[in-house]
Amino acid sequence: MDTQDRKIFVAGHRGLVGSAVVRCLQRRGYRNLLIRNRNEVDLTDYRAVATLFRAEKPDVVIDAAAKVGGILANDSYPADFIRDNLFIQSHLIECAYRAGVRKFVFLGSSCIYPKAAPQPMREEYLLTGPLEPTNEWYAVAKIAGIKMCQAYRRQYGFDAISLMPTNLYGPGDYFDLEKSHVLPALLRKFHEAKQRGDAAVTVWGSGTPRREFLYVDDLAEAVVFLLENYSEEGIVNVGTGEDVSIRELADMIRAEVGFAGELRFDATKPDGTPRKLLDVSRLSALGWRAGTSLAEGIGKTYRWYLQHAAELRM
Repeated sequence: MDTQDRKIFVAGHRGLVGSAVVRCLQRRGYRNLLIRNRNEVDLTDYRAVATLFRAEKPDVVIDAAAKVGGILANDSYPADFIRDNLFIQSHLIECAYRAGVRKFVFLGSSCIYPKAAPQPMREEYLLTGPLEPTNEWYAVAKIAGIKMCQAYRRQYGFDAISLMPTNLYGPGDYFDLEKSHVLPALLRKFHEAKQRGDAAVTVWGSGTPRREFLYVDDLAEAVVFLLENYSEEGIVNVGTGEDVSIRELADMIRAEVGFAGELRFDATKPDGTPRKLLDVSRLSALGWRAGTSLAEGIGKTYRWYLQHAAELRM
């Protein structure tokens, strides 16, 4: 990528990841950004995507569009998760190739790795064992996206790279108590419990699973870094290389919010994968490391939530 005048289509620009990628590109001086909302282009509609690419002829596509959610959402809507994500990524990859796009960046997820994968999880652990059942539909779709990028590179020489982010959070996150991921859901739960004066907050599961969390603006920096510096078939993990237990995470959020009540755990609810920690040595060797600590990121996210809480509840 030799110039910042390239036209870059950021798919999913209004989501958590896409909005952070747009912010990062703008900070870096990229001026020719192509963005469309769902009302303008339905990414699950092949004709709509093909028409957009023929008309706009983007040089770069960053695929930050996906149907996402936590354990409950994945367990409740498995057909939606596998169908919509397969449609979105397949249409973007095929139409990008046919339109002559010079670089394609596919964003996957750490849930692609087997449930019992050794920790930390290296890129080569992909497809070495069964997936976590609570989100396998989403994971299967993302694995298909990785393999589609690799296949198009091998058969057509299409410059598609695949990044595997760990659990993400930050400004623009989805704070629904039932459908969002654990960190934003807990942040809202503690905030509202504090407002009501509740004596306790109950967290799903035992609190023992360990998770890695990456501030979304750090991910965006990694996306742009790899866009500019990486062009290989192998997938690249993007994370911090550090994890915490859900209990530790809940304690950090409780302290940030200032909730003085008791913390309880409902062990009848599913824990999901016991541990998910990425090996980020490949990315570190390329010259990139995350710059935002978990405590700092939680603070930034909570301040953003306080500024937008009223509109988020509408």
